[in-house]
Amino acid sequence: MITEEKILSTRHAWQQELSRAITRPEELIRVLDLDRGLLPAAYAAAKRFGLLVPRSYVALMAPSEPQDPLLRQVLPLAEELWSPPGFSTDPVGERAAVCTPGLLRKYQGRALLLLTGACAIHCRYCFRRHFPYREDSAQLDRAAGAVRRLAEDPSIREVILSGGDPLMLDDEPLAILIGKLEEIPHLRRLRLHTRLPIVLPARVTDRLCHILSASRLQPVMVVHTNHARELGSAARSALERLRNAGVLLLNQSVLLRGVNDSAHRLAALSETLFECAVVPYYLHLLDRVLGAAHFESDEATAIEILDQLRTLLPGYLVPRLVKETAGEPYKIPLGLYKLDTKTKKGAL
Repeated sequence: MITEEKILSTRHAWQQELSRAITRPEELIRVLDLDRGLLPAAYAAAKRFGLLVPRSYVALMAPSEPQDPLLRQVLPLAEELWSPPGFSTDPVGERAAVCTPGLLRKYQGRALLLLTGACAIHCRYCFRRHFPYREDSAQLDRAAGAVRRLAEDPSIREVILSGGDPLMLDDEPLAILIGKLEEIPHLRRLRLHTRLPIVLPARVTDRLCHILSASRLQPVMVVHTNHARELGSAARSALERLRNAGVLLLNQSVLLRGVNDSAHRLAALSETLFECAVVPYYLHLLDRVLGAAHFESDEATAIEILDQLRTLLPGYLVPRLVKETAGEPYKIPLGLYKLDTKTKKGAL
């Protein structure tokens, strides 16, 4: 008889860890010794967007602290049930950018390949929390059409693997896909947008590092880290393995109220990232996705925080503050000029 233990023994360490992730609000609240009064709202919000968080990530949180910045990113709250004006299920207009299942064209010279809707963690502010992955992802049985479209367009120099999280694919299927992309002569760079090296560091296997280092496509990995405490010893080790494999490492963060909305927290994040040889790349204004309004900091506040951040860090450690707007040909940079604190407007 095939037992659960037998199935688990055939999985990689990261898959075994993910199979034991916390998915029930009651367990998360019990493990962190939180007030059980949080449970009704947590269950109501989790019915709309499920809870998922690896135990190794939970271990980085402070017990008995409901405002812990890592906990706030994953704990379902009653505020997710709000429906404020200006928030939608498709905040950056991605559905209009789908040119074939799983392939999005928004920007010149590059295309985004959505490989899966699966993630290792459900961030409560996720801008794709309502995305119709069943219809519009290039899951492996449908990836051929997306690869064919990439091959037909010589203007595309870079392919971006996204999701969900592209590293939810196991190493061998990922190697097969990358091999097909390598056969397209006009592709030069392979970019992966992933949160797994941070929230599930065991995913960075020796095989994955070899796949990326051996590719003819120049590998770039954009990880997603919002707070310095996310960079524990396991994440640092995973990033070091990727760096040693020749992968250019960049980071993107989202400005989140109650998580990292202060210059000192962002400065600590940039300093810690640089210790890991990761370059702070983007600081995103929150995409206005339905269910995440309680995380939003307004644009003027964001620019003021950026201005303060510039006084604390050398320029190469200051991420670009940007917002994404549906239909625009690039991410809109904010705070290029010093903020006039009286008018809250940019000034030379």
